[in-house]
Amino acid sequence: MKSILIVEDDRRIANNISRSLREEGYRTEVAYDGVTGRHLALGQPIDLLILDVNLPGMNGYDVCHSLRTEKPDLPIIMLTALGEIEDKLDGLASGADDYIVKPFDLRELSARVTTCLRRSDRLNGRLPADVLKVADLVLDTSARTVRRQQADIEVTAREMALLEYLMRRAGRVVSKAELSEQVWQLTYDPGSNVIEVYINYLRRKIDRDFRPKLIHTRPGLGYVLKVDE
Repeated sequence: MKSILIVEDDRRIANNISRSLREEGYRTEVAYDGVTGRHLALGQPIDLLILDVNLPGMNGYDVCHSLRTEKPDLPIIMLTALGEIEDKLDGLASGADDYIVKPFDLRELSARVTTCLRRSDRLNGRLPADVLKVADLVLDTSARTVRRQQADIEVTAREMALLEYLMRRAGRVVSKAELSEQVWQLTYDPGSNVIEVYINYLRRKIDRDFRPKLIHTRPGLGYVLKVDE
């Protein structure tokens, strides 16, 4: 489970981010000022830092810059209400990997988090560029192969596309409408059961004979691919 530290002095925003990321399967911790945030970031292993700019005690630019000397490989996403290009350049110059302007959609932040973590894994040799991995399920997007517990799993092209989409968003609930539009390139039809059919195909192939189960239904919301805790 990836660990994310959120340093944000607006408690409502911080708690909303934390709750959203926890629902996606991340472990989170929150600090409400720059000094505490820097202390926590240095004092424990974390996989990613979400850092506000305007913080009491020590601003985000200074926190980011100081952390870069101690943890040069730590992915950092900066949050700010400042949207001018100079502000973004200042944030990136201080060592941030990405920059997102308030107000923002939590889904956008989730996508940025996923991208930063994947990039970090690749740069640190933890994940080859063409390989997706969730628990013991491995999808090689270049070779177009799927394996689980060292067993080869045969999937069709459509099943491969569906599985890749879910794995790239592991931990996040994906709606039927999103799957219909992004995997099938069709407007979602509530009267169609094609998505349920293909989800069941995948379950039989990657879940039925394996533990833990990875594909889960969220009634009324959609599906999520994650380790069943």
